[in-house]
Amino acid sequence: MRPKITFLLALLAFCSAVSSQEAQAQLFGVEAQNTLMPASGGMAGTSIAEPQDLTSAINGNPASLPQFEGTQFLFGVGWADPTFRLTQTSQIGGLVDPFSAKSSGEGLLAGNIGVTQEFTAMGQPATFGLGFISTTGGDFDFRQIPESKGTNTAAVIVNIPVTVGVDLTDRVSVGAGMSLGVAMFDPPFFGAMSIAYGLRGTVGANYKLTDQTTLGAYYQTKQGFKFHNIIYLEGQPPPLVDRGYDLDMDLPQNVGFGIANRSLADGQLLLAADVVYKMWNEASMYRGFYDNQWVVQLGAQFSTGRWRLRAGYAWAENPLDPTPDLIIGGFELPGDIPFVRYNQALVANTSQHRISFGIGIRDVLPGIDFDIMAGGMFHDAEQIGPSTATSISSYWIGAGLTWRFGSSRS
Repeated sequence: MRPKITFLLALLAFCSAVSSQEAQAQLFGVEAQNTLMPASGGMAGTSIAEPQDLTSAINGNPASLPQFEGTQFLFGVGWADPTFRLTQTSQIGGLVDPFSAKSSGEGLLAGNIGVTQEFTAMGQPATFGLGFISTTGGDFDFRQIPESKGTNTAAVIVNIPVTVGVDLTDRVSVGAGMSLGVAMFDPPFFGAMSIAYGLRGTVGANYKLTDQTTLGAYYQTKQGFKFHNIIYLEGQPPPLVDRGYDLDMDLPQNVGFGIANRSLADGQLLLAADVVYKMWNEASMYRGFYDNQWVVQLGAQFSTGRWRLRAGYAWAENPLDPTPDLIIGGFELPGDIPFVRYNQALVANTSQHRISFGIGIRDVLPGIDFDIMAGGMFHDAEQIGPSTATSISSYWIGAGLTWRFGSSRS
């Protein structure tokens, strides 16, 4: 009986791992929404209508790709480090004893790489984009606490998007892309690292409302991963036989809308806002713990000479479902609501407020731009049922270099 219960606990901890747990605590549920990009990250990830780095266009709204001229290449890196504490005040069916501790898991080193190629010189009003994007990742570890019964897990998800944006008119552009995701998961308690693959499509559009104002929108499909035989149960009585168990997980559908305006300070001040709706209720695994979620990102950039000064603020609705499901991924959970609440705490990325700042330097070397950013998620404490509580905060930093070839930008 214990192996079966442990499997179900592992199943729930899997959900927390793939949502990057708290190692990327700036995430909105699962995805970073461009908050770790070297330029957009300084604007809280704001990037749907007028992105300030090419990886944000490749990872977000592909209709904004024509804004990048010539051939451009970006190499960016980010580091996210959380402080996450979990408190359990009562025993749960012999699975977990009372404890209160901070996760000892490491932060995440995330790379984001992209290249864009404009084809207008060949008579085609199109721009191609290819990227390597860190979608999520984390290391959740309470093994130093005996009462946690060895709770630990780790996961990383990266995506390789291929996108294209086309200018239909001087004011209208459209774009589309397909992304191959690679998810690597190390389950808790027992099992070994498993790899799964999933596809995700994106379509978008931009409209230049005036010479100073641009509107943008995009839609992303779900991205489904199936981990084959990731959990193996032993010692099951007949008629059950020992076998591996598959796990399904979806990243959610996303719908985003953005606006960018340059009407102030003679065009030197860029103000931008994004609104994203994340459909957790239709995503396998996560629908048991999350409700659909709104995210609002606000960003500003002031340009003076070669310098770009950036700041941003993001608000994310707390996604935790007040009535989580007892059945997750087709499995009925053992025990009662306290067991469900304990596992829901592992995905309790509840803080609603984030701020960021950044600096960009054009032509730090001829044809090379440099961007650096930093941000933080405000501390938040959440009581999840009568016996489980979480405390979370985090910071992140990042930088990137962009090489421009054949660009006529001033």
